[in-house]
Amino acid sequence: MIINHNMGAMNANRQMGINATNANKSMEKLSSGLRINKAGDDAAGLAISEKMRGQIRGLDQAGSNAQDGISMIQTAEGALNETTSILQRMRELSVQSANDTATAEDRKAIQTEVKQLGEEIDRIGNTTQFNTKNLLDGSMGKAVNTAVANVNTGAKLQGAADPVVVGDLLTALKDSNGNSLGIKEGDTVTVSYMKNGSEVTDTKTVAAGTKLSDLTMADGTFSVSADGKMVATATTGGTANAIQGLTITVKDSAGTVRSAATNALSAFNETTAAADVRTNGTSTLQIGANQGQNLNIDINDMRSQALGVDNIQVGTQSQADLAIKVIDNATAKVSSERAKLGAFSNRLEHTIANLGTSSENLTSAESRIRDVDMAKEMSTFSKNNILSQAAQAMLAQANNQPQQVLQLLR
Repeated sequence: MIINHNMGAMNANRQMGINATNANKSMEKLSSGLRINKAGDDAAGLAISEKMRGQIRGLDQAGSNAQDGISMIQTAEGALNETTSILQRMRELSVQSANDTATAEDRKAIQTEVKQLGEEIDRIGNTTQFNTKNLLDGSMGKAVNTAVANVNTGAKLQGAADPVVVGDLLTALKDSNGNSLGIKEGDTVTVSYMKNGSEVTDTKTVAAGTKLSDLTMADGTFSVSADGKMVATATTGGTANAIQGLTITVKDSAGTVRSAATNALSAFNETTAAADVRTNGTSTLQIGANQGQNLNIDINDMRSQALGVDNIQVGTQSQADLAIKVIDNATAKVSSERAKLGAFSNRLEHTIANLGTSSENLTSAESRIRDVDMAKEMSTFSKNNILSQAAQAMLAQANNQPQQVLQLLR
């Protein structure tokens, strides 16, 4: 009888221990807010949630990286905004100098300001930085393994055959619509351009056998593309020897400009920008939580030599007139670079929004695995707590049974 009562006490004690352990587990979950506090709680769930946590933290940091990228882009674009303003002022001065009401002394004063403005473009290009990283000096540009000679492509022409060929006579040239350019024997054809800010010119007098291929450039060559467009290419690569503002002017024997011929032959657009040899400086932004999820940002050299306005001369009417075209090309380059940076910035804003959404959704998924259901766990804790108290009461009853047997011996 006594042995049976001791077995009852042992059973009650074991059940009380189980209930106390379960109550402690519930208390741990309630106090930490986590369903999984150690691997034993849910081994698979722990592994999954830890992987999710790594992704969440990676997404949050990627969002911060993208925001830093936008800040860097805004720094570069803000500097280029000032470069554009400088180029606009240089163009204004060139237009002023191109007017022959300006005296030599006036043009000397204008040249002084133009020179200072060019130096300021270089200062901006050399000193604009983000976190000590240079932005506009070409060091962030894509790799250039061989110095690139700039290529200028003119409007489409027609000759004796369509399309035009370099062997066509100047007097037989037509525009793309088949209208004669009106070049006649005795006319003069002047090829003008700037190299390193200095004007270079070469004039030919049209004879009966003068061909398109007879036009010459001291620092470049003429050819004709497959679609009949005249192409002028610098003989050497790199920005130092680039040809800028190429213009072909046709005048009759009286010195009057033949506008139709001049406009058709001078319709050159720079299609390949000159570039110096450089290693790859593209900036890589890590905009994802995983390997390889990045975006490369490149910024070209935005200093005066790369833009073609290095030491630009406006001291004479012809120089100033040519400078207007050169500065227009430089402004177009800066505007193109700013548009590219703006596109990067807009893209990164969408990236940040997407990363935020992904992080939010993944955090919710991770929470369902790792975090405790407070209401459910509180109910479990209350149950275990009641069972533990009941076990304690039953243990007391079991321990009291032998005392009742002893009362019979009195």
